[in-house]
Amino acid sequence: MNKKNTPVLVCGAGGFIGGYLVDYLFKQGYTQVRAVDMKPLDEWYQVFDAAENLTLDLNEKEACYKASQGMEEVYNLAADMGGMGFIELNKALCMLSVLINTHLLMAARDAGVKRFFYASSACVYAAGKQLDPKNPGLKEADAYPAMPEDGYGWEKLFSERMCRHFMEDFGIKTRVARYHNVYGPIGTYDGGREKAPAAICRKVATAVLSGKHEIEIWGDGEQTRSFTYVDDCVEGTFRLMQSNVADPLNIGSSELVSINELVSIVEDIAGVKLERRYKLDAPKGVRGRNSDNTLILDKLDWEPRTTLRAGLERNYAWVYDQLSKK
Repeated sequence: MNKKNTPVLVCGAGGFIGGYLVDYLFKQGYTQVRAVDMKPLDEWYQVFDAAENLTLDLNEKEACYKASQGMEEVYNLAADMGGMGFIELNKALCMLSVLINTHLLMAARDAGVKRFFYASSACVYAAGKQLDPKNPGLKEADAYPAMPEDGYGWEKLFSERMCRHFMEDFGIKTRVARYHNVYGPIGTYDGGREKAPAAICRKVATAVLSGKHEIEIWGDGEQTRSFTYVDDCVEGTFRLMQSNVADPLNIGSSELVSINELVSIVEDIAGVKLERRYKLDAPKGVRGRNSDNTLILDKLDWEPRTTLRAGLERNYAWVYDQLSKK
């Protein structure tokens, strides 16, 4: 598809995934990209001069209408979120993000937007399906009967339903992806909002640089996850947006790993062995979560392909470099 003349809006463009998405869109031939984030421009993860860069608070209805004016496609990645250490302790803040998607959908409807993408999360899946560390993979249907992650997961699931009903009632082609633990260079690696891969890379790199060869692990380390490299995330996002898939779709790696195994991989990359200290009262989320990719393979003939080892090598090198500079 020739996208050179399609006006496209990326919300949350100053965030980790949003910045990668703007870059990807330019590489696909888009020339009219409006990038919006509430943070000042100097706090964006990536800034592209070729984009129309706007600082707007998309919690506000007026800002959403301003951002959507003249657009044909909208990618909504804007949200107040972080890793488990953030979302377990900030449930109200996470739920307030419902204002962003609600106002954006209203603005998109009134502006005549043709396609609307919403970045949801694997946190929408029912807790009862995530009790076993040997999780066989969460199918899209496993979100119901609903019992998602409290706060953040409920907001995501509600916003998914909003997208569905705006498509049914107003004809906007909405597309919904359920992201599974996205990581990669440039991502947050400290401060409380970081996710497990970045946190482990930081802890291992700190141990190497300081010579203090120990690491704190949240929980007993046997909880399992799959982790999705950011390049795969944005490619899957674009493929889904341009597809005819109207129902939510997993965009996640199906390579299941325990947190202990994750630590071992990063230790091996760094060439170090650390003494492990377990913080059993720390936020740790569900016991086991993995992505079932049956549907995405069937619908898009594609799935994330970056191995965890390859992605962690790039992420660790970047985090190590940042810490070395400090």
